[in-house]
Amino acid sequence: MEMYRSLMLVTVVLLLVSLLMITKGADWFVESAVSISEKSGIPKIIIGATIVSFATTAPEFTVSAMAAYLDHVEMTVGNAVGSAICNIGLVLGAIILIKAIPVELHGFTRKGGFMLTSALLLIAVAYDGVVSSFDGILLLLVFVGFMYYNFRLQRAVFDGNEELREKVPLSQLRKDIALFIVGALLVVVGSRILVDAGITIAEWLGIPEMIIALTLVALGTSLPELITAVSSTLKGHQDISIGNILGANTMDIALILGASSQIRPLTILSQSLNYDFPFMLLIMVLLVIFGITGRKLERWEGGVILGVYLAYIIGLFTLF
Repeated sequence: MEMYRSLMLVTVVLLLVSLLMITKGADWFVESAVSISEKSGIPKIIIGATIVSFATTAPEFTVSAMAAYLDHVEMTVGNAVGSAICNIGLVLGAIILIKAIPVELHGFTRKGGFMLTSALLLIAVAYDGVVSSFDGILLLLVFVGFMYYNFRLQRAVFDGNEELREKVPLSQLRKDIALFIVGALLVVVGSRILVDAGITIAEWLGIPEMIIALTLVALGTSLPELITAVSSTLKGHQDISIGNILGANTMDIALILGASSQIRPLTILSQSLNYDFPFMLLIMVLLVIFGITGRKLERWEGGVILGVYLAYIIGLFTLF
């Protein structure tokens, strides 16, 4: 009994330490990303949709790929899909509820289109109950298209304006780049510790693996997006929040599931087809509709998105 209490205490301490790592890491992360954006002339929404998204989706990628390698494909699918739902429902829903976010319509529409394409393609290829290696290649093609779009967008921003291309010498960016890397590492490592500690606690409570993946693991691996979104919004950089979430969701579906299916075929449960996927698509469609019908995501719209997410979570624990 004493050993059990000691293990529980250590797990809780690790949980708190990981939260501290994530919080401080995200603070450095956002500050350095904004600084790099301002000094190099790269628009913040491009930084958010590419570099920041890569770093904040690293926990999802690591957990899902490792789960696929260990033949825990339910964890792989549940983590990726759960993270996509959590990113919009909890992260953006809560952020918009706190503070309305202006929308740059052109970039939002294109990035939202890539996100919806990846979700619809996943539903289509998973209809037969498995995401095969070939299906995964199709998903990876969407990811490649998304990255190519961002590359072209960056080129379009710089073309004809050489001042923007090299606003400051690279030597003046070294400190920002170092802080970005250290911040990203703290976020990723902290998230990993948090997930491990959270799973241990959940297993003690006897919660099924799929539910753990869709809730606790998804929340844990989405914490970088949550902390980054809160931090960037409070600092007045909401465009990083939007770009990061749209980019992260496209990567969650197209990159993570596409790459994981190359490790082994991903079996899709009927629960995912009949419950998780429809909710994922619903919450994505709501975000895109709210974004394109006005040039601002209003606080009440954030409340609706957050409400849908809470309904999804309640349904998980009552229906399954």
